[in-house]
Amino acid sequence: MKRTVAATTALAAAAAAMATAAAHAGDVGVSISVDQPGIYGRIDIGTLPPPLLVYPEPVVIEPAPVGVVLQPIYLHVPPGHAKHWGKHCRKYNACGQPVYFVRDDWYDNVYAPHLRGDRDDQNRRQGNGHGKPK
Repeated sequence: MKRTVAATTALAAAAAAMATAAAHAGDVGVSISVDQPGIYGRIDIGTLPPPLLVYPEPVVIEPAPVGVVLQPIYLHVPPGHAKHWGKHCRKYNACGQPVYFVRDDWYDNVYAPHLRGDRDDQNRRQGNGHGKPK
């Protein structure tokens, strides 16, 4: 019990210190990029080409209630999480959801560049460089 109270007190003190620092920081910006290595979670395919998948069928750990039809979601997960999905699905709040797992190579080569707006890379692949053909 003492350990929990001490941890809670330390956490509250740290939060107060961060709030004070933030109040004095002024013009501070925070940027998080989901296309960095080690970032995992739900993928919004949008208008991108269909992703390469780990398994051809969606994985479901807990079936939906009778009469409820859930649309599958796409997830990018660390190696091993898809294989042992029942152990990891709660981390993603997706145990009762049909899940397609996207392959790392598709995420790295298609999805991440799309998020970055990597137009130069797309132009190089499509042959739309700045030089004129000879």
